[in-house]
Amino acid sequence: MLNDHLRRHDGVLTLSQARLMGMSRSAVHRRVRSGLWRQCARGVYFVDDRPFSDAARIRVGVWSCGETAVASGLTAAWWHSLTRFAPNVVEVTMPRNGSGRAPRGVRLRRRNLASEDIVECKGLRVTSRPLTVLEAAVRTRDGAKIMDRALQADVALRDLWRAQLRNNGRYGSPSARVLLQAASDGARSTAERLLLRLLREAGITGWQANYPVGRYRVDVGFKGPKVAIEVDGLAFHIGSDEFHQDRVRQNHITLLGWQVLRFTWLDLTEYPDRVIALIKSAISM
Repeated sequence: MLNDHLRRHDGVLTLSQARLMGMSRSAVHRRVRSGLWRQCARGVYFVDDRPFSDAARIRVGVWSCGETAVASGLTAAWWHSLTRFAPNVVEVTMPRNGSGRAPRGVRLRRRNLASEDIVECKGLRVTSRPLTVLEAAVRTRDGAKIMDRALQADVALRDLWRAQLRNNGRYGSPSARVLLQAASDGARSTAERLLLRLLREAGITGWQANYPVGRYRVDVGFKGPKVAIEVDGLAFHIGSDEFHQDRVRQNHITLLGWQVLRFTWLDLTEYPDRVIALIKSAISM
């Protein structure tokens, strides 16, 4: 039992877990004194016959805060494989009435979470994927990418909105709402507004929003150089019918002598300088 637990939990166990497997407190202490086990925090141990991995460090950080603690923020994002690198500081959320202090290397936040926002993943209590996406997306420069990848994979937009509404008022809630609005049905209009703001800030003139080209309208049109700009919202999904109609539309505009530039929400938020440079190059030809 013990070896199986250690294999599945990165070599980390708590005193209560050891007791459930039939070990006495004195047996645990003997292993610590002999150097076989390392005490990492009060009641949390690491069996020192393997590398102390990032996963082990995170387990220790969460379990050291008690049975009601959950990994959250960027820590939960890494645990859910939403990000590539484990954060240096372990982020933990526990109920407001929970007892205990954050040990070194742990950032502790006290907030009551709904049961829907807590899951067990690989033997560790963590925030659910929807709440994790919302919290991680506002904590890093690549936040829009985190939300985009999650939406393109297995997280439903409605579940993100539900998690947002259950946790209104938390740190980063307003910023998460902006991303959610960009991912909703109004994504195109949100992306369009962002594009127009970038054009104004760059001092680019001579364009018109919602410009008519043939029997269609493009998001932004430059009449003189005949440059049309189209934007897609966050997590842009398109079915086969929509894909076909979109290509018919773009081909029609191109045959009228217009150059079409297409940008995504991620282009506008993550690479605005590149977007502006391409537009300037196109309208100067």
